Amino acid sequence: MSKMNIRKGDTVVVLSGKDKGKQGKILVSMPTEGKVIVEKVNMVSRHTKPRQQGEQGGIISKEAPIYACKVQCVCPKCHKPTRVAHSFKDDGSKVRVCKKCGAEL
Repeated sequence: MSKMNIRKGDTVVVLSGKDKGKQGKILVSMPTEGKVIVEKVNMVSRHTKPRQQGEQGGIISKEAPIYACKVQCVCPKCHKPTRVAHSFKDDGSKVRVCKKCGAEL
C-alpha cells in the first residue's frame, strides 16, 4: 500500500460514491488498510443487542471506513480540494503544502 497523504483531523471532500461532494473531518486513519473514517460520511446501520443489564439495544447509525483514494484534502486557506505537496522549512523540517495556493496544511 502506498503512503497516505491525509491524516487524522484533516478536512476532506469525497470524490466518488453515494456521498460524492460531502465534506467532513477525518476521525480515524488506517494507513495499513488504506482507509479512513470521515465524520457524517458513509453512514451504515448497525443492529446491536444489549450486552449488560439496563443497556439499550437497537439500530445505531455510524460511520464506516472509506478508501483514502476516494477523498481529497481541502485547503484551510483557499477552501479548495487539492493534492498534497511536500516542502522543507528553513529549519529542515518537512511540511505538507497546498498545490494550489502553497499554504501549509
